[in-house]
Amino acid sequence: MTENFTGSFTQQEPIPDAAIAAANAVMRHGRLHRYNTVNGEVAEAALLEEEFAASVGAKYCLAVASGGYAMTTALRACGVGHGDAVLTNAFTLAPVPGAIAAVGATPVFVGVTPDLVIDLDDLAAKLDQANVLLLSHMRGHICDMDRLMALCEGSGVTVIEDCAHTMGAAWDGVPSGRWGRFGCYSTQTYKHVNSGEGGLLVSDDTEGMARAIMLSGSYMLFDRHRAAPPPETFAQLKYETPNISGRMDNLRAAILRPQLRDLKTQCARWNALYHAVEDGLRDVPGLSLIARPDKEQFVASSFQFLLLDWSPTAVADVIARCHARGVELKWFGGAEPSGFTSRYDSWRYAPSERMPASDRVLAGVIDMRLPLTFSLDDCAQIGRIIRAEVGAVFQGATAVAT
Repeated sequence: MTENFTGSFTQQEPIPDAAIAAANAVMRHGRLHRYNTVNGEVAEAALLEEEFAASVGAKYCLAVASGGYAMTTALRACGVGHGDAVLTNAFTLAPVPGAIAAVGATPVFVGVTPDLVIDLDDLAAKLDQANVLLLSHMRGHICDMDRLMALCEGSGVTVIEDCAHTMGAAWDGVPSGRWGRFGCYSTQTYKHVNSGEGGLLVSDDTEGMARAIMLSGSYMLFDRHRAAPPPETFAQLKYETPNISGRMDNLRAAILRPQLRDLKTQCARWNALYHAVEDGLRDVPGLSLIARPDKEQFVASSFQFLLLDWSPTAVADVIARCHARGVELKWFGGAEPSGFTSRYDSWRYAPSERMPASDRVLAGVIDMRLPLTFSLDDCAQIGRIIRAEVGAVFQGATAVAT
């Protein structure tokens, strides 16, 4: 009898009771704006910044309206502006090149390897084309950060990390977001902590973070930040830096603080789900799993595999057959953007040259969300369904070829 999966790939867990209570407290007193406090009160947003900075070992943190806003703010704080070029991943999601375009800059796309990380050889060849790299740890895959930083530091290229998919992850014990000048995180619903929308920006750079705080719209109230540079840092910057408002409010900060305390436990749960799917897909003919290096302490809120060198028709057949059995797979190799899937050649506001090696990888990337509403049994069943449908299509294609 054919089994079907009946769960939802977009249903998140309920907001924890502690977060609901904290949100209710903010709504009862009505002081949602981060700078609207009474004597002796520390705003929820300021407390979140302090706690998140401590959790990743950063000096400074700024809570903002979205992960995309965190990236644009980091770019502006690094001096990126109209007409500049910024290196970034060819395999990423639209908010990353969108952040570059938002400051008037132009993306220079760097290739992707079959391990779904930035191609460091291609990066080395393009380092002379820009002064900043906006590095996307796309779908939670972290490249060899030691080599990447050596390449960038040797060429004077500033690194900004997009950690939307790597909150709680690390490379060789160093948290994601702590390698470059800035680390940018998202708290959007499908990320590792959930406030619907939101973002966090961390740095050890005193002047850079002061600029970021002014950019976010601090109304000269920067002394109400706790995980921030000292007030004297702002003496001249407050006159020179525009207000591009994008603050996080106290309601979202209150929802996030209890979730942040549970992050380590939640990350372990995500990885257990990941391994359950991975175990079910080992040694499937035609299907390639993604290698995870020993130095990568990853956090998996999604799952990827490759159908490398398959025809578009065969890949589409796998997607359709799995969908008919309740398993929602997304294909980055589709000819047109669909939902969140898109490729560097989809962003036609950004000029690009063909990258055949990367195109080969992108044509085979299959992506699947892993919400914590799934159980280990759910993931085992999902693995069986994908295994069966990939096997059926692969066998059919092999039979036709012979």
